[in-house]
Amino acid sequence: MTLDEHLAIVDELLASPFLERSEWTGGALSGPGHHVRVLEASQDFWESRDPEITEAAEERIDSALQALAEVFTTRWGAPGKMDLEPYLESTAPAPEPMAQLCLLSSQMLVWRPAAADRWVGLCVGQADAEFPIELRVVVADVAILVEPKP
Repeated sequence: MTLDEHLAIVDELLASPFLERSEWTGGALSGPGHHVRVLEASQDFWESRDPEITEAAEERIDSALQALAEVFTTRWGAPGKMDLEPYLESTAPAPEPMAQLCLLSSQMLVWRPAAADRWVGLCVGQADAEFPIELRVVVADVAILVEPKP
């Protein structure tokens, strides 16, 4: 996908109502107070985990992350950096979308658009070494239990 396509998806998620119950559809999770969407995904690594292939995939996903982060920072100011590990380490169940995100990534960049009652997050993660590397966007109004650091 192109940067413009990514931005169109984020703008659509900012305007879309949240669902009453969690629902997975085609790389997207929506539910009470949140939308999560896979914007970019590498190939999987079941056949080969050659370092050249994985590094190229990581660079492609990171480039998409950096391009979006630059636009979001221009729109909404500098992001906070949110540590997702406390959600994973907690004995209490993590709320969605954090329960899903903390299984894939250890941190997320978070912006708070002034004109919306929602926050926007970007994270890169991988379920396991054989799975695709994914860039995910989160649009949510759920409370953040661990506040992002500047």
